[in-house]
Amino acid sequence: TLAAGMARDGLKPVVAIYSTFVQRGYDQLIHDVAVQGLDVTFALDRAGIVGADGATHTGNIDIAFSRCIPDLIMMAPANGEDMFTLLNTAYQYPGPALVRYPRDSVAAPTSVNVDDTAEIGTAIQARRGKQTALLVFGSLFSIAQPVAEALDLSLVNMRFIKPLDDAMIADMAAEHDFLVTLEDAAIAGGAGSAVLESLNRQAIEIPVLRLGLDDFFPSQGSREQVLEDYGLDQEGLKQSIIAFTQARQQR
Repeated sequence: TLAAGMARDGLKPVVAIYSTFVQRGYDQLIHDVAVQGLDVTFALDRAGIVGADGATHTGNIDIAFSRCIPDLIMMAPANGEDMFTLLNTAYQYPGPALVRYPRDSVAAPTSVNVDDTAEIGTAIQARRGKQTALLVFGSLFSIAQPVAEALDLSLVNMRFIKPLDDAMIADMAAEHDFLVTLEDAAIAGGAGSAVLESLNRQAIEIPVLRLGLDDFFPSQGSREQVLEDYGLDQEGLKQSIIAFTQARQQR
């Protein structure tokens, strides 16, 4: 609400906050910022699996509760370079914008221009493969890369949760037999659900596997342990995709 007041007075505030603390201020996000279309940037730390802090601090539902808010754009960087670009994109956007990123570390970016911005709602295809396209939203991109290499998958860094790159989704559906979505967040109402909605809007039929967190509060442990427990590590991701594609091919 303080940031909303600042924005009304012509400033450009950035709210840097844990994902779970935005849950506690949800009405302020909607009523004080979004309804007025105010120029506030939200930098959501500890989005997704946080590990040792446990279920109370796991930011796994921010996609589901945020993407339904009108005129709010949402982004999820895949790496350090993306962080600079998407945070700057959010800051330059003349309205409410949200960037979610995990409790994790990344390699230092090799070359960064802090003035770089991304075209709103654009994804980047990082690899061209066969049969299956893997659409990744955010920080699990580094886990997805070796899996895409091993299984010869097309790989897309989606970057924007809202608005989606509908054209990229349509292209991937046209060029492949299967789509897989991956997010460090709850599956219910998440980015994978947004992809299904995009396909529905475009009257496209294709089998889709949504990977993320199921309908539970994640357990406590290191981020790596929790991701492994729920099949979101490299081996778990690989086996899920193999099982999905083989089962569909046998039908």
